[in-house]
Amino acid sequence: MNAIALMLIGLGAFALGYLFYSRFIADKIYGLDDSRTTPAHEMEDGVDYVPTNRFILWGHHFTSVAGAAPIVGPAIAVIWGWLPAFIWVVVGTIFIAGVHDFGAIWASVRNKAQSVGSLTGALVGKRAQSIFMIVIFLLLLMVNAVFAVVIAGLFVNFPESVVPAWSAIVVALVLGQLIYRKLIGLTLLSIIGVAVLYLMIWVGQYTPVVLPDQALGLGANAQWIVLLFVYAGIASLLPVWVLLQPRDYINGLQLFVGLGLLFTAVLIASPQVVAPAFNTNIPAGTPPLIPLLFVTIACGAISGFHGLVSSGTTSKQLDRESDARFVGYFGAVGEGSLALAAIIATTAGFATLGEWEAMYTAFGAGGVNAFVEGGATIMNNGYGLPMAVGTTLLAVMAVLFAATTMDTGVRLQRYIIQEWGQIYELGWLRRNGPATILAVTACLALAFGAGGMDGTGGLIIWPLFGTTNQLLAALTLLVVTLMVVRLGRPPWFTLVPMALMLIMTLAALFYQLIQFYRAENWFLLGLDLVVLVAALAVVLEVTSTLARALKEGKTDPRPT
Repeated sequence: MNAIALMLIGLGAFALGYLFYSRFIADKIYGLDDSRTTPAHEMEDGVDYVPTNRFILWGHHFTSVAGAAPIVGPAIAVIWGWLPAFIWVVVGTIFIAGVHDFGAIWASVRNKAQSVGSLTGALVGKRAQSIFMIVIFLLLLMVNAVFAVVIAGLFVNFPESVVPAWSAIVVALVLGQLIYRKLIGLTLLSIIGVAVLYLMIWVGQYTPVVLPDQALGLGANAQWIVLLFVYAGIASLLPVWVLLQPRDYINGLQLFVGLGLLFTAVLIASPQVVAPAFNTNIPAGTPPLIPLLFVTIACGAISGFHGLVSSGTTSKQLDRESDARFVGYFGAVGEGSLALAAIIATTAGFATLGEWEAMYTAFGAGGVNAFVEGGATIMNNGYGLPMAVGTTLLAVMAVLFAATTMDTGVRLQRYIIQEWGQIYELGWLRRNGPATILAVTACLALAFGAGGMDGTGGLIIWPLFGTTNQLLAALTLLVVTLMVVRLGRPPWFTLVPMALMLIMTLAALFYQLIQFYRAENWFLLGLDLVVLVAALAVVLEVTSTLARALKEGKTDPRPT
C-alpha cells in the first residue's frame, strides 16, 4: 500500500472530526457558553491563572500532552501490523481522545479550574478523591522519570540535538517578554521564533555537545537526567507566561512545520508501506494484540495524562469557554497527526520488508530510533534532505515534545502535592517551593533509587504506564459523564468511550498481573495490584454516584 493513501485518509478523517463531530459535542453535549467567566479571569494571579490567546494556549496544550509517547507507542505497536495501529489512532482521536481532552477542560473550567482529582472530590466525595490522586501521582512519577531518560538518551545518541533543544528555552524567554508586553504582533513573533529554531537545528550539525563519560560518579546519561530535573523544577516555579506558554507555543509551531516537512516528503517520494497490514510473523514473546494495542498506543489515540494537563494547567489559562473546543479537541487532532506520522515513518521508511523485520526483532523494538531513521529516509528520498539533517530534525522534534511534557508534568506534580496539603491542612505543603522540591525529589528518588547511578529507575515501572494512563483516561471520562448527566444531556458520547477504555485496560492489567507473577517480579506485581484496586475503588464510587444521577435526572439548576 502507498503511504500517501494512509496520510490522506488519516488527515482527512481528522479534519472532518474537528469540523463536524467536535462542533456537535460543543453545542449539544458540553453546551459551551461564553457568557460564563472562566477561572483565568475570575482567579487571575499572573502566575498560574492567566487569560491566554487561544493559539498560544493551544501550543502549550498540544506540546504538553504530546511528549514522546505518540511517537513511541505507534512505533512499537506496528509490530502487530500497520492496520490495527492506523485504525486505533484515527478512530481513537476522533471519537475518544478529542472528546476526553475537550471534556476535561470543560469540566475543570466549570468547577473553578479544579484538577480531575479535586473534581472527583467535589462531585463524588473525599474518599474517591484520595484514592484517585494515588493513581494520578503514580502516573506523573512515571511520566517525569521516564521522559527524562528518553530525552537524556536522545542527547547522548544525537548530540547535534542538544544546542537546538536548549536554545528553544532562550527563544521562549524572549518571546514571553515580547508577547506579555505586546511589543510585537503575534504573527511576526511566530515567524521569527520558528526561523530561529530551525536555524539552530542547522547550527547543531556543527556544534554537537557531548558530556564527559564520567563526572561526580555519573555517566553522561545520568548527568543529563540531573540537569533536566533541575531545569524542570525551576521552570515549574516560573509564571506560565514567562516560559511555559511561549516555549510550548513556539515548539508547537516548529513541530507542526516538522510534520509538514515529513508529510510533504511522503507526497513527493510516494513510499510504499513495506510492513504487513497484519503481521503474522511476530517475534516470540510478543503479547496479544487485544487488549495490549489499546494501552501500547495511548497518546495519539487517548491518554489519561491529557486529562491532567487539561484540568491542571490548560483550564487555568482559558480565556473563553468556546476556546476549549479549539484547544482541547484540535490539540488531540494534532497529536493524532503526530501518531499518524510515526506509523508512516516506521512502516514506509524502510526499503524492504526484511529491513523492517530486522528493526522489529522483539516487542518494544523500534520506538524513537525507528521513527527518526524512517522519517529521515523518507525526507531524503522526497527532496534530498541530507540524512544527518533529517535525523537531527526528527530527534529535536522528539526532544522538544518530551521536554515540554516534562515541564508540565513537574508543575502538575507540584499541584497534586499542594492539593494533598490542602486536604490534610498542611500549610507548608501548599507553598510552591516545598511542593516543587518534593516533586523533583520523588522523581530523582525513583530514577536513582531504583535505577542506580544510571538514573534509569523510571524504566522499571514503565511497563505499568500504559495501563495506569488508560485507566486514568477511563476514570476522567467517567467523571465527565457524571457532569453531562447532571446537566440532563445525552451521556452516550462519553459513556461508550469510557466503557471501551475501562474494559480493555482492566483486561491488560490482569494480563500483566499474570506475566509479572510468572516472571516472579513481585515489585511490579504489587504495584499493579495497587493501581488495579485503587482504580476499581474509584470506578465503584463514581458509578454509584452516576447511577443516582441517572435516576434523579438533571440536578444542575443553571441553564444548559
